[in-house]
Amino acid sequence: MSDLSVHYLGIRLKNPIIVSSSGLTNSISKIERLVDAGAGAIVLKSLFEEQINQDISNEIYKSEGFDYPEALDYVKGYVRENDISSYLQLIKEAKSRFDVPIIASVNCYSVNEWVDFAKQIENAGADALELNVFVVNTDKNSIAIEYEQIYYDVLSNVKNVISIPVAMKLGSYFSNLVSVVNRLNISGAKGVVLFNRFYEPDVDINNMTLTSADVFSTPSDYQKTLRWVAIVSSKVNGVDVSASTGIHSAESVIKQILVGAKTVQVCSAVYKNGPKIITKMIEDIEIWMSQKHISSLSSVCGKLNYNSISEPYLFERAQFMKYFSNLE
Repeated sequence: MSDLSVHYLGIRLKNPIIVSSSGLTNSISKIERLVDAGAGAIVLKSLFEEQINQDISNEIYKSEGFDYPEALDYVKGYVRENDISSYLQLIKEAKSRFDVPIIASVNCYSVNEWVDFAKQIENAGADALELNVFVVNTDKNSIAIEYEQIYYDVLSNVKNVISIPVAMKLGSYFSNLVSVVNRLNISGAKGVVLFNRFYEPDVDINNMTLTSADVFSTPSDYQKTLRWVAIVSSKVNGVDVSASTGIHSAESVIKQILVGAKTVQVCSAVYKNGPKIITKMIEDIEIWMSQKHISSLSSVCGKLNYNSISEPYLFERAQFMKYFSNLE
């Protein structure tokens, strides 16, 4: 029988398919369907610093102002603690009911906001914590290191108070991604998730207004991640890479594992097809392993990464000239 088990962040998973943080993982009933379908781990829907601040603002607005500063502080504290308490309860219940790793997720943009909360997450029983940090840098006078420092400071502050493993979920907007991942690893990150799928704006040309672009990935989007999974997994020792975005089939799972991903994260495929797509991916991976006479999936992890192939420059190629120079 094929062994699909992998180790990610020092935790054993029965297979590499993780359901990423989303509306798919915000309740026990939804998580149960995903676990029954065969998910190897669950990343709970992120608690957003931005959302908590919005909830506070809404409550203040409804209250039509306060006569005393103490009253304002009370409302801020109550809303924040209520949101956090609900999240901690979800962690506790998920851990008590399911036998797969439960990874908490925090989406933050400030350095100090989540230190106390991280400790509460650990105490609630989460197996690991995924930090989702992204800041849109619009300051033309800033330099890259100032932007990157936010990531390092958030990670360092959190690692100072918890012992469970931490993964950083990153975007692709870095001038030197390998350097950033290396420094994150030195600062205590056990893993990185490549890449986050952020909100993207679009334009409605009929109404001449801003709107939202398609929130779901497509099957071809895995290619945006493949290059960097191969490079980062081979260049930075001691950090586990989880491939995210565009994972819609067993084929894309296998490709990411071959180039060095320890796990993959699925979201859009489940939204479009339901949890059954996870079962289908697992079955198809087992068929592929049987056809290739591979007994353990972990044995082929990184077989085609940057350091393992004879022509690693193929992962660095950015132009099509070599392949399409004869086309008019």
